[in-house]
Amino acid sequence: MFISSAFAQAAEGAQQGTSQMTSIGLMVLMFVAFWFLLIRPQQKKAKEHRAMILALQKGEEVATAGGMIGRIANLDESTMTLEIAKDTEVLVQRAAVTQLLPKGTIKDF
Repeated sequence: MFISSAFAQAAEGAQQGTSQMTSIGLMVLMFVAFWFLLIRPQQKKAKEHRAMILALQKGEEVATAGGMIGRIANLDESTMTLEIAKDTEVLVQRAAVTQLLPKGTIKDF
């Protein structure tokens, strides 16, 4: 009578250890999946944007996050002057540039 209950308790403890390892393994697997599906692509996109911002040059045509489209008239370290119309220039942050447009996109002012 005492022996059968001791075997039952030992088997129950082994199952709990296995379920804990399984749950930890599932959490690690979920983290890896989030890394490859969400975090890694976001970091890659931010790195490409940073490289584009550093490579900007005078005369290029760009679109900003606010929707303005213009030609770069002057560049500083963190800001740039954007010509949006004839004799109309606006000072914007370099980080506001979202897209580098192909040459000739903007009609002459």
